[in-house]
Amino acid sequence: MSSLWGSSSPMALAARFARLVEQLGGDTAAAKAVGQQRDLLGAVMDTEPATLNQVAARVKRGAPAVSRAIESLVRSGLVDRQPDPANRRRLALRLTESGRQYLGTPPVADATLEGRISKLAHSELRALERGIEILERLPR
Repeated sequence: MSSLWGSSSPMALAARFARLVEQLGGDTAAAKAVGQQRDLLGAVMDTEPATLNQVAARVKRGAPAVSRAIESLVRSGLVDRQPDPANRRRLALRLTESGRQYLGTPPVADATLEGRISKLAHSELRALERGIEILERLPR
């Protein structure tokens, strides 16, 4: 999106910043949980039909912790868990339609943040966008 703001609007920058804060852990336990939940859903989607070990490797967490988190996502209706037809001892994980919708919905940026960002000068918006790009590349 090329405009007065550079390649991103204040709303897009605010949404990207909110997603980044979520991914980097946020300031609260709730923000960290939401970020981890999105990471797990993304790992399931990227490796469908996913196994527990594939998801654990993708999010760099132990299988027991991932198993508990996946159980919560199954109960929430975001992940479907079925026996793998190729190996009945293994479970195949897939996102449900609700899981896909949840993952496809960007984090909600604070409207006041968007308003404050929209007051920045063009050069400041470009600098902010560049900073967000750098932060998005940080390893998790």
